[in-house]
Amino acid sequence: MKNYYSYNINGNCVLIVEDNGCIVEIALAEKKVNGNKTETAAIKTAASQIEEYFAGKRKSFDFPINPQGGEFQKQVWAALRNIPYGQLRTYKQIAEETGNPKASRAVGMANNKNPLPIVIPCHRVVGSNGKLVGYAYGLAMKEYLISIEKNAVLLQK
Repeated sequence: MKNYYSYNINGNCVLIVEDNGCIVEIALAEKKVNGNKTETAAIKTAASQIEEYFAGKRKSFDFPINPQGGEFQKQVWAALRNIPYGQLRTYKQIAEETGNPKASRAVGMANNKNPLPIVIPCHRVVGSNGKLVGYAYGLAMKEYLISIEKNAVLLQK
């Protein structure tokens, strides 16, 4: 049975879902979840690390995840996890990395189905012209997440 819990982190609603000790979903908005509203240890750890991320103090996550999706989606999500903190890639670059250079649109669809935003950083993917396009939680949220990372990188220099 899945467990879930919602938090307000830096003014953002963050819903975290856990199944068998692994985080399987993060939503940046309230949504209906089938399961128990229980703040498990795995959920608490994930929330703490996400809070550190929003504060510009965390660049990667080390809690167990188990994103559910098809084989191509999982390939795309693995490629997204290789994008360094504070950097951007295009949909075409991700398509090429998965061995499917003509699959830019399919990469976009896999991004849209990403169950673990922030942890699997689909917000770091932009259009071929460098413009922000498409994000399940809106372009304002995408821009906000990118700005967190850019500001943190600038502070380190």
